[in-house]
Amino acid sequence: MTLIRKAREYTRKLWVRVVIMGLLAFVALALTQLIEPLVPKDIATNLTGSAADRLLQIIANAMLSVTIFSITVMVTVYRSSSTQWTPRVHRLIIQDRTTQNTLAVFIGAYVYALVAIIMRELGIYVHDRALVLFGMTVIVLVVIVVYLIRWVLHLQTFGSLIDTTRQIEDVTRAQFKDRLENPCLGANPLIDDVPSDAQAICAKESGYIQHIYPEALNSMAEKRGVKLYLTKNIGQFVFLNEPLLMVGGFDQSDQCDGDLEGFASELQECIVLGDLRTFDQDPRFGLVVMGEVASKALSPGVNDPGTAIDVITRIGRILSNYSDEVARDRDTKLEHIYVRPLDPRDLIDDGFGALARDGREVVEVQQRLQVIMSGLMRHPDDGLGKAAREAAENYLRRSLHAIDFEPDRKRVLSSARDDVQNAVGREVAGAGA
Repeated sequence: MTLIRKAREYTRKLWVRVVIMGLLAFVALALTQLIEPLVPKDIATNLTGSAADRLLQIIANAMLSVTIFSITVMVTVYRSSSTQWTPRVHRLIIQDRTTQNTLAVFIGAYVYALVAIIMRELGIYVHDRALVLFGMTVIVLVVIVVYLIRWVLHLQTFGSLIDTTRQIEDVTRAQFKDRLENPCLGANPLIDDVPSDAQAICAKESGYIQHIYPEALNSMAEKRGVKLYLTKNIGQFVFLNEPLLMVGGFDQSDQCDGDLEGFASELQECIVLGDLRTFDQDPRFGLVVMGEVASKALSPGVNDPGTAIDVITRIGRILSNYSDEVARDRDTKLEHIYVRPLDPRDLIDDGFGALARDGREVVEVQQRLQVIMSGLMRHPDDGLGKAAREAAENYLRRSLHAIDFEPDRKRVLSSARDDVQNAVGREVAGAGA
């Protein structure tokens, strides 16, 4: 599983896809060399090398221009998205599969054409036997046309607000699904205090916890006969020499392969730290980014409450998939690891906290917040329902204090659920008296 996780990380990088397509170009040319001798001479001589040369020249000229244009569009979208919505969304757009695949195909086709032209000039491809080279070049052209059409269709929405928020919602929903299908990363839920005799493993550097390899951690803990308590969850920031995890049951006198320091170095390699938060294994970060998009829309310079309302609905849709990690069954349990479960209060604060504060005077935003909170209060999970109830009261209380116009106050108050209205209404009435 650790190798699979690492492979997934690399497949999201543009340069990996470009290298793969470049290697496929060499493979395609090698196949033409292997297939060419198998073609009967009377068929192979139907086409000369000049036919293939014209196609190769077209590909070489066109792909260079198209690739430069695509990179220009990509960079422009990255910069505009960071400026208009939030800089954090930049990392998500970089991993857009359609963009990465299109650029990789264009560059791979360019490499194919250049290498084929060089091989023709060196006489590796005989002028009188170029049928297989011509056929392979036609196949490359078909692939180019298909990806060019996909790229043009993708550009219709690429970088737009709707497309961006949908991407954030999709990746956040996917991370939630992965997390809840494998609760607490497949480990035991850390709901009790860490044993007092547990020894701390401290961070070697300051940074955000970007990735955890629980299978590798469990394997090392099983070999040592210890328990690992991950007191920090993915997405949290740790400082240099701050406890990163705790090791319980480690007795150095019984160890023959090294002391705690050596074991700590092995464990630290399985917890990746970086200067930025990422979406991998971190559903909370997706909620934070969505909240930032809504907050930016509520700024005076943008003044777009409709976007904030759309984001609020999307966050509510994501949180409706929540379930208690402690109560969920696990397909495979990593018995030697303990991980803190997601707290529904943190999830609601990540998604709604900033936009509820920034939109405290916007009636329409506060009304939608109360509607979504009312829906989450009906959630079958009691923890999420209670967290939504607390948040609804706090958001309503803040809004009523910020809004001076009485009809607007009544509109916001009427959008809340009856029990929330009664609780907050009594406080406001008491404060007014």
